[in-house]
Parts: sequence; C-alpha cells; structure tokens
Amino acid sequence: MLYFLAQLGDTLAAFNVFRYITFRTAGAVVTALFFVFLFGPGMISLLRLKQGKGQPIREDGPQGHLLTKKGTPTMGGLMILSGAVISTLLWSNLTNGYVWVVLFVTVGFGAIGFYDDYLKVKRMSHKGFGGKQRLALEAIIGVVACYAISQLSPGAFSNALLFPFAKGLAVDLGIFFVLFGGFVIMAAGNSVNLTDGLDGLAIVPVMVASACFALIAYLVGNQVFSDYLLLNHVPGTAELSVVCGALIGAGLGFLWFNAPPAQIFMGDTGSLALGGALGSIAVATKHEIVLAIIGGLFVLETVSVIVQVASFRLTGKRVFRMAPIHHHFEHMGWTESQVVIRFWIISFVLALIGLSSLKLR
Repeated sequence: MLYFLAQLGDTLAAFNVFRYITFRTAGAVVTALFFVFLFGPGMISLLRLKQGKGQPIREDGPQGHLLTKKGTPTMGGLMILSGAVISTLLWSNLTNGYVWVVLFVTVGFGAIGFYDDYLKVKRMSHKGFGGKQRLALEAIIGVVACYAISQLSPGAFSNALLFPFAKGLAVDLGIFFVLFGGFVIMAAGNSVNLTDGLDGLAIVPVMVASACFALIAYLVGNQVFSDYLLLNHVPGTAELSVVCGALIGAGLGFLWFNAPPAQIFMGDTGSLALGGALGSIAVATKHEIVLAIIGGLFVLETVSVIVQVASFRLTGKRVFRMAPIHHHFEHMGWTESQVVIRFWIISFVLALIGLSSLKLR
C-alpha cells in the first residue's frame, strides 16, 4: 500500500525511498513487531478468557509439562498472522502476484490450523481436525498456489526443479511440478507444526529461515545479482523479501510472549501458516531443496515421527523414547531450555550451509 507513495517521487524526491525493497522490508519488520507488541497482551487476555483451561497437554508427554504448561492459551498464531498480513499489505507492492499467492497459502493454512486448535480446546483433547480431511484441504491450497506460481514464473523454468551447489542443473517436471510444489508446501507446514512443542522452539528457526529466504528472494529477483551468483533469475520474487520481513517482525513480537514460561502457545494456527508461507516462498524462488537444508531442523523432527511410527507398527518397538525428537531429549534428562537453545544452534548452522549454496556452484 505504501509502495504507491513512490509514484510521488517525481515531485518530491523523499518518496523515492518507497521504491527500495530493502527499505520496505525493514519497514515490514518494524511494523509487524510493534503490531504484535501493541495488540498481543489484549489477544492473550481474550484467548485466556475464551479458552478457560487453555490448550490440552498430552498426558503421555514429559510429566513436567502437566505442571508448567497447563492452562496456557493457544491460537497465538493469530497474533503472528495478523501482524504479518497487515504489515505485508502495508509495505509490499500489491500488484505483485507472488505476494498474493504467499498470502493465500499463509491465511489458508492458518484457517485450517485455527479450526484444528478450536476443536482441541472445545473437546479438551490433543486430537483435533481429522488427518485425512486436513491434508486434503492443505493439498488443494498447495496445488492451487503452485499452479499460480507456474503461471507467474518465466517460461524456461516455470515447471523446473533446480539443484543447489550445481551450475544450471535443472529437471523439468512438467505438469508434475504442481504436485511436487504442493507437496513441498504441505510438508513445510506440517514439519513446522511437529516442531512446535516447546516454548520458543519453532519460532526462532522459522525466523532464521525467513531471514535466509528474504536474502534468497532478493537475489533471485534481481537480474544483476542472480547473474553474478549464477542463480536462476525469477522476476518479481524480490518482493517476497517484504513478506519475509513481516514474518520476522511478527515472529519477534510473538517470541516476547512465548519465551519460557510461555504466556501463549502458537498452536496449529501459527505453525501451519508459517510453514506454508516458507514452503510457498521456496517454490516461488525455485529453492525447494535449499528449504530442506535451511529448515533441516523441521525435517529432522518430521523424520523422527515417521521412523517412530514405522518402527512401532512393524516391530512393536520404539526407536525414540518419544517423538517428535525434542521430547526424546527431554526424556533423556535435558531441560527444556537446553533442548530449545541447542536446536536453535542447529538451525543457525543449517542456515549457513543452505546460504552457502548461493555461491558454491
């Protein structure tokens, strides 16, 4: 919205600053941050009043959670979503199709997560929306978004899968790109959802990944930088840096209230939305494989659940003391803060490895 002030730059030079993506990205960070700071306490009070006993706590989880987390309200993702969406609408170029696609996925996944959280609170059970119905809705949103992205992308690489650490290595997926991209978006949303199990555990890696993709989107969307780094140039994707900035600002604001002991939980409302946003940005910038590296922590959490379920069904034995894997380390004696901070360190290291793919080709 504020981007259109740049049109006044012909008469007043000061307005030219709104043309710069870097300036608007910084503005999106600050706006989303202060929005969550300003309205966060009111949202927490309202959700606590409406939910009563708060988010149900798994009885088979670490016993300390029944004492320290009981009564904490959920759906904190509403804080993140509102801050990120409003900031994006305020600072981004609303004529850019990629922005609307990412917002579509973010809000759509957030709505699915909200309904899931609502059912959990209403039933006072950790079982919410049916798995098959939820995945079906996610698939529809993901496929529609990827079809839109394929129409927005340049013809030569509109349906291609590009490989990092290799110059010009690409595989044209044809019509299967829509299915592949939809899977990436679904996988990203549910991986972040599985990671969101401890105070602050998911939101920091999400912000790290958002910062990485803000840089990737800016470079890929800039002809000069993409040519220099031997990246596939995708016109228009630089505007997604503003969206990433909004996610970072909203995440920082949420972390203020989610820091241990958490005043509110993100819930599926936030985790599905944030994961879906990252997945759609990765598909738009043609960096799906890099997302798996930068978001390797999310991949690890998901694989731990898959391995645990498969092992128990096939052999009757569990590989981990509890899945997702962050609970395994809690059962081993790590404190919650040790698990969270050590997992943050892992996410930072993986982010550096992922970013190295921009130059090592």
